[in-house]
Amino acid sequence: MDVTGLFSACLIALIAVFGLLSLLAAIMRLITTLFPVREARIDSAVVAAISTAVASVWPGAQVSRIEEES
Repeated sequence: MDVTGLFSACLIALIAVFGLLSLLAAIMRLITTLFPVREARIDSAVVAAISTAVASVWPGAQVSRIEEES
């Protein structure tokens, strides 16, 4: 295979990869637009239960921030 053929093969592969990645990015964008992430809301009963549990384990401690881990 001469240099021109090798260069052409590499260029075609590069264009194909960028094309596929662009297509996948567009599909991901469409999916995230159609199905947005819902923000979790913590109600007051959950906050009270967590605060009570923390206070029973560590007396005098205060809960300053509650975050959900996924």
